[in-house]
Amino acid sequence: MEKQKLMSISCGIAGALAAVGCTQQPKATWETSPNVIFILADDLGIGDISPYGQELIKTPNIQRMADEGMRFTQGYSGTSVSAPSRASLMTGQHTGHTYIRGNMRMDPEGQVAMPAGTFTVAQLFHEAGYATGGFGKWGLGYPGSESDPMKVGFDEFLGYNCQTLAHDYYPTHLWDGTTRVEFPENSNGNEVTYAADLIHERALQFIRNNADKPFFAYLPYTLPHAELVLPKDSVYQYYCNVIPAEDDKSWAEENPNRRGAYGATERPLAAFASMVTRLDSYVGDIMDLLAQLGIDKNTIVIFTSDNGPHREGGANPDYFKSYGDFRGVKRDLYEGGIRMPMIIRCPNHIEAGTTNDHIMAFWDMMPTFADLIDCKEPIQTDGISFLPTLLGKKGQKEHDYLYWEFHEKGGKQAVRYQNWKAVKLNVGIPDQTIFELYNLSDDIHEDHNVANQHPEIVKKIEDMMKNTRTESELFNFSRM
Repeated sequence: MEKQKLMSISCGIAGALAAVGCTQQPKATWETSPNVIFILADDLGIGDISPYGQELIKTPNIQRMADEGMRFTQGYSGTSVSAPSRASLMTGQHTGHTYIRGNMRMDPEGQVAMPAGTFTVAQLFHEAGYATGGFGKWGLGYPGSESDPMKVGFDEFLGYNCQTLAHDYYPTHLWDGTTRVEFPENSNGNEVTYAADLIHERALQFIRNNADKPFFAYLPYTLPHAELVLPKDSVYQYYCNVIPAEDDKSWAEENPNRRGAYGATERPLAAFASMVTRLDSYVGDIMDLLAQLGIDKNTIVIFTSDNGPHREGGANPDYFKSYGDFRGVKRDLYEGGIRMPMIIRCPNHIEAGTTNDHIMAFWDMMPTFADLIDCKEPIQTDGISFLPTLLGKKGQKEHDYLYWEFHEKGGKQAVRYQNWKAVKLNVGIPDQTIFELYNLSDDIHEDHNVANQHPEIVKKIEDMMKNTRTESELFNFSRM
């Protein structure tokens, strides 16, 4: 088992990651091993839900999570697009070390796979005796690959293996473990079986089936990623009434190519709002079920998103102020592209109604979970456990800095160092590279580039960008 854990550094990472001893942090006070439910929204901006200021879109259940749990104001994703962000979450590594550092599709279905032996969060829980289930979008390997969900720690999986195919909410097939499940009723453009609801029901069944033993449920739901399609139910009709049709019409006229490769949506603004509220109803279903089963006080529920809001398929983040107070959207390394909603709830263990400004990122999940389940072996990770923060204990360690990289649009890097935020653009195009520096303490929107005024900070952060990462054969800035 130790050999398998350390194999995660076989991609040129040796020496770059810290080995975290899992018995060094304060331990939780649960009488039995706590369950963990990790809900990962897809392309949901921090401003799309009411705990972070949304007023038009209704999210009462996520608001309840915040009222009954801890709301983080400085929680960051792995990066600003799906696959590498999820790889960071699964492996406990930032995108300067993860094997998957970008979206890279494999034909005919799936994405490039992580190497055999990659140690994941699911494997961590599996080896601790937890039942493990994943329900939603995988995007970290093609069917049958070495990083198929069933080979990296999951006992059960239902959903999309391929993140590209996950754009279709009425798919012709899903994967149930390693079995392809067909939906002929959805052929030829028919909209009969809505996959998001089907996947959610399976997730609820997994919770019911494992209520009497520890479980880890990873729920990477596809909502509200484009395509903006869902059943035309009463919630959709509500938003069609609340959002003026003229707003949709004006948006369509001003942005004739707004849908890209996605299909037409009659009322995209209403559809997007409905998808967020539908996701909120899933959260409500989960919390209600935990209470019915009598396990809500022994279950940690985490809600977040993989990256910032999108402008695809007719989505308009400006209309909803999906990025909140920040600048940037999906594929940006500005705050709006990577600063995520992060809400964690567990009654009687995590203080209700608290807001916390601890700076944390997806790669902190691995060591936090390791501490939570009292793992005895070292875990190779870039992360720092924030279990003390969750439990209201002293002794919380802080990051010296956070690092991200992104392998599209010329290549980008970013660093959060204290209240400094640096964004480097066109990394792969040396004669067009731009270095930007912002002071988040008085410029949270990243409007004023002060790099010329602080050469010593620029030099320090450039050294961080150079020294904190390892080269990747698949994702190489010099080849862009």
